[in-house]
Amino acid sequence: MRRRSGTPAHDRLAGGPLDAPALDIGIGLLSRGRWMTPRTLILLRLRRVSIALAATAAVLLLPRAGDAAADRDTMLERRLALVRSIERQGIRDSSTLAAMRAVPRHEFVPIEYREHAYLDEPLPIGREQTISQPFIVAYMTEALHLRPGMKVLEVGTGSGYQAAVLAEMGCRVHTIEIIQALADGARTRLERLGYAGIQVRHGDGYLGWPEAAPFDAILLTAAPERVPPVLVAQLAPGGRLIAPVGGEVEVQKLVLLEKNPTGRVKRTELLPVRFVPMRKGVRRD
Repeated sequence: MRRRSGTPAHDRLAGGPLDAPALDIGIGLLSRGRWMTPRTLILLRLRRVSIALAATAAVLLLPRAGDAAADRDTMLERRLALVRSIERQGIRDSSTLAAMRAVPRHEFVPIEYREHAYLDEPLPIGREQTISQPFIVAYMTEALHLRPGMKVLEVGTGSGYQAAVLAEMGCRVHTIEIIQALADGARTRLERLGYAGIQVRHGDGYLGWPEAAPFDAILLTAAPERVPPVLVAQLAPGGRLIAPVGGEVEVQKLVLLEKNPTGRVKRTELLPVRFVPMRKGVRRD
């Protein structure tokens, strides 16, 4: 290494911008005992680490950030296309459609099914449970005639997707899940995505949520053989309850119950569906 007149080599190495060759030569001189003080060595090593970290960030972090942005754009495009498809199938309520556009369904499915999140079909979420077909989610939501501020009970939280749609409608959501692992996972996921106001309970959906009743609307995402009378009792006058009803091996019907101001209940069968069965008790697996 050539020294500049009047400038010690260690001052120049420690004080100005260094390129990688100069840094390597300086440390080589140090190993031969020339010009380097311990303080200069420490500074050199720290700066070398800084250069290496900056290079790593440039190579790794920036492309990943770009990939993440591209992934978000791709998922948004797929979500908007899905909602247009749902609209073509007959969903007309603007609030329901807006909620379906807002909720990132790919965040509510296992990573191995992420690429399929915006297909109009149910998907497995583990523990022999599924996330419902998006059209059915929209159909059931629209049928409840929801308005902001309404208190809604969901039975069958699953991964939390339907609860998020209800929250996007401006509703106060209480949701019950029989399987503890799913309840815990949904609570964490909903909080991470900004839906911390949703109340999640691990419990038996057949019992409802008596201390929070009455509810303006009740929605079941699993099929009992008949609508539990306890849930009908927890429905407020003027409220609506929608549920798939039927046995596990028979054709199920999506049923709408409407309770008038005097407490009388009107039942309407809407369309054939297929849901997982609604179980009693609780599971801690």
